[in-house]
Amino acid sequence: MIYVFIIDDSAVVRTVLTQVLEKNNDIKVIGSSPDPVFALEKLEKSGDWPDVFVLDIEMPRMDGISFLKKIMHERPTPVLICSSLAEKESETTWIALKEGAVGIVTKPKIGLKDFLEDSVVYLGEAVRSASVSKVRAHSKVGSIPLKTKALDFSKIKTTDRIIAIGTSTGGTIALEEILTSLPADCPGIVIVQHMPERFTEAFANRLDKICKIQVREAKDGDRVQEGTALIAPGNKHMEVIGNGAQFVVRVTEGPLVNRHRPSVDVLFHSVAKNVGRNAKAFLLTGMGADGAAGLLEIRKTGGRTIAQDEASSVVFGMPKEAIERGAAEKILSLDEIPAEILA
Repeated sequence: MIYVFIIDDSAVVRTVLTQVLEKNNDIKVIGSSPDPVFALEKLEKSGDWPDVFVLDIEMPRMDGISFLKKIMHERPTPVLICSSLAEKESETTWIALKEGAVGIVTKPKIGLKDFLEDSVVYLGEAVRSASVSKVRAHSKVGSIPLKTKALDFSKIKTTDRIIAIGTSTGGTIALEEILTSLPADCPGIVIVQHMPERFTEAFANRLDKICKIQVREAKDGDRVQEGTALIAPGNKHMEVIGNGAQFVVRVTEGPLVNRHRPSVDVLFHSVAKNVGRNAKAFLLTGMGADGAAGLLEIRKTGGRTIAQDEASSVVFGMPKEAIERGAAEKILSLDEIPAEILA
């Protein structure tokens, strides 16, 4: 019997994978977990250890590659990567193989349940091959802590694409026009709109009623995810940070930046640092220069950057400053921006 442990943050994937693998008479799933930290706690408590791990990459708290490194240093065990990031020529695939993964299964981004159910034989063979693979301990001695240095997902393509939007005067109307044009499965969006405390919640609630996507005032720790727009609370800064291989927002007090709180630059600098090439940022209508420096940083880190044009801006201050600094690779009118978000 081959004993398998599944680590994937999707409850659906864990359930379906368990059902699919156990249709093979020689495979038994001894447990599953939504992230590697929970997995290690569960295995330590039970005293069991699998013959094969089936491991996702994009998970909270600790990404799959970091877990793979830890296991290969401390207790070498065959690991089968099962992830939407594991495309044939992706950087992540080669990193996983280099760090000791013995097999790769590419999860589709849509039709996942049907794919898994149709892959009984294929997945069974992948687990069998993994179970007889020779894995070697990496040379490093000693235990790697749970908070081991994570993979830098700002430089590697992820399935999470983040849209960052900054705006001020005229922004409420611009945001309504943009967000009401987006489908329910659009990329996750983070927004700074210069607006006083308490007004942002009412603004988000109003947009939520008229949009296909979910729109809400951000709370500390909210995940940036498909079909959701998070608006920074009035009088609070908002940043995007990594949580394992996922992105969440941090909502903080902090001093005024460019005379604003929330500040577009605070958001954009965090996006440049933590999201990098997986970001697309838009600087819209508004007075002043807030966001121009951050937009330039996003462009330097490989993200895509767009400024609203003068003709459709209520105040051509913030976009103009960004354009003059070379921060915007594209200049678009307001009615062109929804299509660019989805491009």
